[in-house]
Amino acid sequence: MTWTVGEAAERVGLTAYTLRWYEQEGLVSPVGRDSAGRRRYTQQDLDWLVLLTRLRRTGMPVRDMRRYAEFARQGDHTLRARIALFEEHRARVLARMAELEQDLAVLDYKITAYAKRAAERP
Repeated sequence: MTWTVGEAAERVGLTAYTLRWYEQEGLVSPVGRDSAGRRRYTQQDLDWLVLLTRLRRTGMPVRDMRRYAEFARQGDHTLRARIALFEEHRARVLARMAELEQDLAVLDYKITAYAKRAAERP
């Protein structure tokens, strides 16, 4: 089973424009085409796009996504490089999560303080 650009974009939560941009940036290997020359995405293509969206959502820079895509295309001899890339990104994600936990604590404090003050008012 394959999907058109629009169908693939909808399935992975991107726009068709973004899908094409990912392809132009070298993040996606050239996608197969039907007899009329229209892109047709496979499940493997969709799985790759989901991974890319998750990497992007976690704040991975496009240059690192590009490096990862190149490593993946080169095969298993790049496994250690891929691990290192993901470990570095994981450290950044964990640091950002710690920052967000601190930010959330401030919000919780403010909500509690304001709710207490609001309850004291007639």
